Amino acid sequence: MADDGTRRATHAGSWYSKDARELNSQLSAWLDAVAEHHTPARIIIAPHAGYTYCGDTAAYAYAQIDPSTTKRVFILGPSHRAYFDCCALPVFEEYATPLGNITLDTEVLQELRASGDFKVMSQKVDEVEHSIEMQLPYLQKIMKGQQYTVIPVLVGQIDPTQASHYGQLLATYLTDPATVCIVSTDFCHWGAHFDHRPVDKKYAEIHLSIEATDRLGMTLIEHKDTQGFEDYLHRTGNTICGRYPLQVMLHAVSALERSSDPVEVRVKFLAYSQSSKVETRSDSSVSYAAGSATWKTSTSLANHCAHH
Repeated sequence: MADDGTRRATHAGSWYSKDARELNSQLSAWLDAVAEHHTPARIIIAPHAGYTYCGDTAAYAYAQIDPSTTKRVFILGPSHRAYFDCCALPVFEEYATPLGNITLDTEVLQELRASGDFKVMSQKVDEVEHSIEMQLPYLQKIMKGQQYTVIPVLVGQIDPTQASHYGQLLATYLTDPATVCIVSTDFCHWGAHFDHRPVDKKYAEIHLSIEATDRLGMTLIEHKDTQGFEDYLHRTGNTICGRYPLQVMLHAVSALERSSDPVEVRVKFLAYSQSSKVETRSDSSVSYAAGSATWKTSTSLANHCAHH
């Protein structure tokens, strides 16, 4: 662990600006341009590529958070570089960004460690990974002036039974209205470099075929169709890097809707983009989407369910 218990902002200066003033100004511009709202978000789905590629799309997710009611934020990110078959928690107490440091929730992290369901994410694994770090500057920007803590969770290559277990665990925290969850994912990675080049000939352009496949997955997520999304991944082979965090999220939503104090969850995607428009088989691109989940929980909703 770093001597002071702080994770360095290892991708600042390459994936996003390390200059606080410039970074703040970019984030402001993207957030100001957001034209669609689905608030207040209790879960957001946000991309994690370099900001020049997806900063404008990510803004659509972050603009849905209500900072005044948010005290605790889970970040579920996929592991790109290290393989493990469970979820892992950090060794750090703070995460640095050019906008300042973010305090981790040591109390919740302690509870999660005590469950025995998590491995340790080493300093090296944590600092080489970008899926969680890329969410931090946006979160800081949105939460400026508020007191909050973060629980980073690196999601490994888990099976459906594990996804269900972690989802139920997450749901117990999401019953607290001051808790928000960020699901970090990009969508289709298309091209020879990604060993993924399917084309549906009914579309005039390859990029339209890619978008159609992505939107099919997005619709299943909006419909909260956990099994349907899992089947879709097998059927299409779509290279959604955050498939495991998304599956954990869908199981959490399912647990919340089936709980003794049920909630009615609405998931909506607000923006979609691609790093470039693929026209030939030698091109490549990565897709990005921003989504928000809101929910209603009330005595009236519980009573309504009890009488039907």
